[in-house]
Amino acid sequence: MRIAESELIINDDGSVFHLHLKPEELADTVILVGDPGRVDMVSEYFENREFRHQSREFVSVTGTYKGKRMTVLSTGIGTDNIDIVMNELDALANIDFSTREVKQQKRSLNILRIGTSGAIQKDIPLGSFVFSHISVGCDGLMNWYADRDSIALTGIEEAFKQHTNWNRHLPDPYFVRAGQKMIDLFKDCTIKGMTIAASGFYGPQGRVLRMPLAMPDMLETFESFNYEGERVTNFEMEGSAVAGIASHLGHNAGTVCCIIANRHIGTSNPDYKPQVRKLVELALDRLATL
Repeated sequence: MRIAESELIINDDGSVFHLHLKPEELADTVILVGDPGRVDMVSEYFENREFRHQSREFVSVTGTYKGKRMTVLSTGIGTDNIDIVMNELDALANIDFSTREVKQQKRSLNILRIGTSGAIQKDIPLGSFVFSHISVGCDGLMNWYADRDSIALTGIEEAFKQHTNWNRHLPDPYFVRAGQKMIDLFKDCTIKGMTIAASGFYGPQGRVLRMPLAMPDMLETFESFNYEGERVTNFEMEGSAVAGIASHLGHNAGTVCCIIANRHIGTSNPDYKPQVRKLVELALDRLATL
């Protein structure tokens, strides 16, 4: 079936609408970062850089690291941007731009999001690395897609809503497991995480400035939730959409974050960039083995 021009917009130069990447420019291994400035930091480790594109917050570079071709791409903040990024990455990999038809032979990408995060458990130290074995979407994004239960951990979802007395005005949360290949790649060098992907930085993460919260005890109930030994470890803002869309489309994806604050004990590390660089180096070395 031919995909209409209104559904998949292709620029005049043959690149996909938002990312401005062409199909041949996309590597099988993709690193996602939120901050556009972090693309250059990651790609400085590359042995060569084929190009550098920029369109709004979406900056991309493809090159090689230890002989492995990789694309690093910035997403900006939030799962709404991840919806754009993941769908357009899949289109680049699995839709023929000349015919606008889905390819019969599907291409599976290895996608790793590298970010920063705040812990909510007191035993997770600043500077540590948490890999999200499970991502918890409190943003509602995956609820817009059919068959969301096919990729969701519905048992944990129901237990979580009951434990937190989930507010009826909020989107139903969804729990999604990272790709097993990505979990295996990082399980010996990171803390196992069940990570909340919040739809905002302030209220959705329990921060109070001038507006009170709809769930005033949110942090406490999140921290105390336990399902068959799994506990909520940290907050970030993109991982659930990465894991959810990847699971739907057959890609191997996950999120790893450097902990720069601990919400339980009220501490933060504003000088976190050296630790993020260490995480980038670790991630590059592991991804180069795929």
